[in-house]
Order: sequence, then C-alpha cells, then structure tokens
Amino acid sequence: MRVLVTGASGFLGSAVVAALVENGYIVRCLVRSGSNVQRIQHLKWERSEGNILDKESVVKSAKNCQAIIHLAGTSDWEKITSQDMWATIVNGTSSVLYAAKKEHCQRVVFVSSMSAINGSDNPTLMNESTDCTLPKSEPAFEYIRAKQAAEKLCLDAVAKGLDVVIANPPETYGPDDIDLITAKNLIDLYKSNPVLVSKGGGLIGYIDDVAQAIVAVFTKGKTGERYVLGGNNNDFLTLVTTMFDILGEKRKIILMPTFIIRIMTALAVFFNIKIPYNPLIIPYATRYWYFDTSKSQKELGVKFRDLRETLKPTLLWLKKTGQLK
Repeated sequence: MRVLVTGASGFLGSAVVAALVENGYIVRCLVRSGSNVQRIQHLKWERSEGNILDKESVVKSAKNCQAIIHLAGTSDWEKITSQDMWATIVNGTSSVLYAAKKEHCQRVVFVSSMSAINGSDNPTLMNESTDCTLPKSEPAFEYIRAKQAAEKLCLDAVAKGLDVVIANPPETYGPDDIDLITAKNLIDLYKSNPVLVSKGGGLIGYIDDVAQAIVAVFTKGKTGERYVLGGNNNDFLTLVTTMFDILGEKRKIILMPTFIIRIMTALAVFFNIKIPYNPLIIPYATRYWYFDTSKSQKELGVKFRDLRETLKPTLLWLKKTGQLK
C-alpha cells in the first residue's frame, strides 16, 4: 500500500514516515521545494513537491496512493494566532479531503490535537466525546478553533462517504525536535531561576510511541472516530521536578496560583516587559489537558512510556546539541 504523508518533514511527521517505512508501507511525502528533510533523508520514500494550499498539487501527490495521513499544519507558537495558521490547518485539510475523494483513496487520517477536544480549569479526566468549554474569546485558542473546524470538515466528508479517522496526539516530546516545537518549553524552564510553575498539566507522549499510535489509527481506527493518543497525565510541577531530577540539578521551584501568573503575563505583554517564556503558552499552561486513553488502548492496542522515559532522551538530546547551558 502506498501512503501519502503531508507534513512529512516535521517533528511528528518525520516519525510517522519512519513508522510507516518500518511497517512495510510505500511512503510518498508531500514536501515544499525548500523543506528541510534531514530527519527523513536516511529513509526510503517518494518525493512529491507541492503545497497543501494548492489543491491540484495535492491531487497530483495523491495519485496512485491508497491512503493519506495528513499532518501538515502550523505548530509554531509564534504563529499560533496568525491568519496563515488558520489557512494552513483548515484550507489545507480541505485540499487533502478533496484530493482523497478525487483519487479514490481508501482512507484518510487527520492528525488533529488533544487540545481540539477540551481543556479544563481543574484536573478533570476527559475523553474523545467531551464537549469543548474553552473560552471563545482567547486569542491563543485560535489554533484550537482551527483544528476543530478541520475536524468538522473531516466528519462532513465521512457523511458523504469518505473514510476518515481522526488522531488526537498529546503534547509530544523527543529528540530531533529541531524546530523546538515542545523542546522550547524545556529550554525555557531550564533558563528560569527560580522556576515558576503554573497549576495545570497534560497528557504527554514520546515521539516514537505517538507515531506508531498514528499508524495504528490508520490500520485499526473506526471511520469517523476520534482517538486520543498518549501516555500518562502529569501536572506541570511533576514534569519540572522530574526534568531537573533527570538532569541532576537542584532548582528553586515555585508553584504559582493561576490568577497571579495570568495577571503577571498580561501586564508584561501590555507594558512590553521581557519574560522568559512565550505569553501565548499561558492559556494552555494554566489549564489541565487530562484524558482517559482507554479507547485507544482497547481498540488500537497502543502503549506509551512514562514521563521519565519520555523526558530522558529528549533532555539528553538537548544537552548534546548544546541547548541546555
């Protein structure tokens, strides 16, 4: 079976390409002409140049492919509120669904996010069918609204007969995060002294585990269903203490009340005061993204390593590349 992968050169996309190759699939990667493909250059794959915002280039790439795994989309914190982000996620998904229908692809996997489901102010365990109660006025949640809109496009396509399934990966860590998608969080924490931690937490997964789980969604997932993929739910205080324990360093860690850290961040932004983190992270970092993953475990048979096993190789890579100093 030939599988087209969009976003193949990205952090998670490159791991999915590796997982597909490992599982014996013929992989075609839709990449832009200037894409950095260093993470997949050692693998065997077919190159198709194009852009997911150009429907015809996606159709061309999908020719003779039996399936599409769609990962392309903006995940850069600096662009999380931009118009480009919405266009890439929503219009890009529309292009992929159009191409899949035109080329008679047997299955499409849309890689969304666990955040597209919901986040809560308290450590409440949610699942794939939880209603979203996040504030619609929060600018940083434009990313979430875009993912939700793309998921709706997928479900509309299912209603019209296309086989689409949705993967909702967690906050994903691992080596080779050269664009610092999640590794930047660890770098910012490392550079802080004292380390300020908000009340919140989330579902965390290791890159290779999440990639294999996406392949499992492709092979075993049910049409029109969501699957939350991830290991353990951990609060951010546990993440920080585990991180410095792995590094063998002692730091003063202060757990901040949510309202204080939100006010501090808002004031810093208003008065243009430099702070050691991206303020757009705060609406996420001051909430809980805890999920029951029993559906994925039962239907897909996926397994994930724990927090320490996830962070250790990530931190070793950051140390090796000189980004923790």
